[in-house]
Amino acid sequence: RLGAFIEPCARPRPKSTSRPASRTAMRPAEPLGRPPRAAAFLRARVRDLCRHWVWIYLGAITLYLGGALAAPLLARAGNERLASGLYAVYRLSCHQLPHHSWFLGGPSSAYAWSAVQPFGPWGPEDEALAFHHPLRTPALGYQLAICQRDVAIWAALLLGSVVLVSASTTLGRGKPRPIRLRHYGLAALPMAIDAGTQLLGWRESTPLLRSLTGGLFGLATAALVLPLLAEGFADLQADLER
Repeated sequence: RLGAFIEPCARPRPKSTSRPASRTAMRPAEPLGRPPRAAAFLRARVRDLCRHWVWIYLGAITLYLGGALAAPLLARAGNERLASGLYAVYRLSCHQLPHHSWFLGGPSSAYAWSAVQPFGPWGPEDEALAFHHPLRTPALGYQLAICQRDVAIWAALLLGSVVLVSASTTLGRGKPRPIRLRHYGLAALPMAIDAGTQLLGWRESTPLLRSLTGGLFGLATAALVLPLLAEGFADLQADLER
C-alpha cells in the first residue's frame, strides 16, 4: 500500500524548459527610506513651519527681551534662584557690565563706573572684572540681564520686524526686499565706532549713544533678515507643494 505514495516521489521530474529566476529577482524588496506615515508627518510639520514662521520669529525675539526684563523683576521680588539662572543664561550673549546696563527699582536707571564700583568685588581700575557680574542691590536697583546696547538692538529688531510684517500684510505689497549689504554695513558703522573707541579706552560712551547706535543696527538687521527668511520659507513651501 505504501507503493502508491513512494512511487510518485521516486519518479524523475520532467526537465523545465524555462530558465530559473535570478537571485536578484528572488530577494525581498528592501524598504526605501522612512515609512510613508513618518514622512507625511514630517512634511506636514515643515508645512506648518512655513505657514507660521513669522509668529515663531516674533515670539522668539519677544521671549528673549522678556527674559532679560524678568531677571531683575525676579531679583527684586526675592526669587534669587530663578533670577540667577536667567542672568547665567544671558551671560552667553552679553558682557553684562553694570555701568553699561539699565537698572530697575533704584534711584536711577543707569550709572557711571564710579557709582557702581563700590558695590562689586573689584577696585577702581578693575573694570574688566565687572564682566558677567550683574548687580542686584536696593541701593542701585536691579540690573537687566543684557546691556543697554543689546536692549536697543533687540527692541529695534522686534519693532522693525513688526512694522515690515504689518506693512506687507496691510498694504498688500507682498514679500519685502532685503536691504543691500553695503547699506547694512553703513548702519552698523556707528555702533562699531562707538563700541570700538570705548573698548580701546579712547573715550567713554553714554547710554544715549549706545541706544541710538544699537537701535539703528537692530532696524537694519530687521530689514535684512526678515525678507531673507520670508524668501527662504516661501521657496521651501513651493517645493513642498510640487
